[in-house]
Amino acid sequence: MPYLVVSSLADLPATVAEHGALDMVTLINAATVMERPAAIAAERHLFLGMNDIVDPADGLILPADDHLDRLLAFGRAWDRRRPLMIHCYAGISRSTAAAYILALAIDPGIDEAMLAAELRRRAPSATPNARLIALADARLGREGRMIRAIAGIGRGADAFSGTPFVLPLSLS
Repeated sequence: MPYLVVSSLADLPATVAEHGALDMVTLINAATVMERPAAIAAERHLFLGMNDIVDPADGLILPADDHLDRLLAFGRAWDRRRPLMIHCYAGISRSTAAAYILALAIDPGIDEAMLAAELRRRAPSATPNARLIALADARLGREGRMIRAIAGIGRGADAFSGTPFVLPLSLS
């Protein structure tokens, strides 16, 4: 069964190798220099340059509808033969939001609160980016349920970097 794997930039090479991922989403500051793991072909890598912010700030890139649209299109086009790798700098905010969003986009029948609780269970430090969650909630027609579910799990445990984790595409 296909699944999503979430990681920090530091844990990325080992996590890609461990899970055999061939597709990857990067949500990181546009100027961050990173080396794509050799197993990930350029055409199977989505780079979304954005800062981990929820309100506009001078000189920073706010997560926007274009970022979300590209994320959703990439996730829906993913062939699901191997895990999809999702990472940001710390593996705590942008990447956990993207994984939550993609799981709900791929399987619209998943309950938002149950998935948020599973996210918290698997990633104690996860604090999904509220801006990305709000954009996705509107785009996916979830009527505030995604926003409330993520608010319901609260801020994650303090951490410099999250521990890599798997988020399933089904809770059954």
